[in-house]
Amino acid sequence: MNQQAVDQLRPHRREGHRPVSSSLPLPRHTATPLEPRLPRPPSAGHKNLHVLVVENETAAADTLVQGLMRQGHRAERVKTGSEALSVHHRADLVLLDLDLPDLDGLEVCRGIRAVSDTPIITVTARGSELDRVLGLQAGSDDYLVKPYGFRELLARIEAVMRRSGPRPETAQAISQGPLHIDSTTREVTLDGEPVELTRKEFDLLHLLATNPGSIVSRRQLMAQIWGDTWSQRGRTIDTHVSSLRGKLGSSSWIITVRGVGFRLGHP
Repeated sequence: MNQQAVDQLRPHRREGHRPVSSSLPLPRHTATPLEPRLPRPPSAGHKNLHVLVVENETAAADTLVQGLMRQGHRAERVKTGSEALSVHHRADLVLLDLDLPDLDGLEVCRGIRAVSDTPIITVTARGSELDRVLGLQAGSDDYLVKPYGFRELLARIEAVMRRSGPRPETAQAISQGPLHIDSTTREVTLDGEPVELTRKEFDLLHLLATNPGSIVSRRQLMAQIWGDTWSQRGRTIDTHVSSLRGKLGSSSWIITVRGVGFRLGHP
């Protein structure tokens, strides 16, 4: 075999390139284009958030939840305002649509803000200046109009969490004079003696105790404890308040603010 034939059998090596180790030729034009990678929130302290998505439209909610999970966050979706008022305390951040089937989102925003400093970003199709003003006045930390870019949402989440800072831990025990409430064991003592309460009675007392000096409205009580914003005209709250007063030995422990709600007192 002459030298020219030997040279033809050798693999061609272009200048500046390493030879491919595999003996099989690489297929041409089969590579799929890479999808653009969305940036993760830059601050490590704001990763792995528990985000509550309050969204009525299933397709929009699913897309948002999946996007947040790809960024390393936990995402939980609820469809109604009542559900949001019941579970918002579990979240680090709330993404709130205003167009909900049971309650107006502004009312939900006010309800959350009345009992919690959890950051809220309103995500809605309502885009007028008045809508933005009402949303911010209701307690939203930011306001984003649909349609929006997911990168922008991530940036706004990062900015809101940066402004809000670390959330203070909820007190494990609350004392009001001789009344002691332990949220960990769900035990109540008065003058050192245990007070046997039902689950709802404890939740009612604990909610009032975590808002010392503040009036908690009937609507707020129904939403937070019973997950219901429609039954405020019933006797549910009054029955539980009456029972609590009896077990605590004085009506002065729970003060009725007529036409508004209740607050924790001190005999």
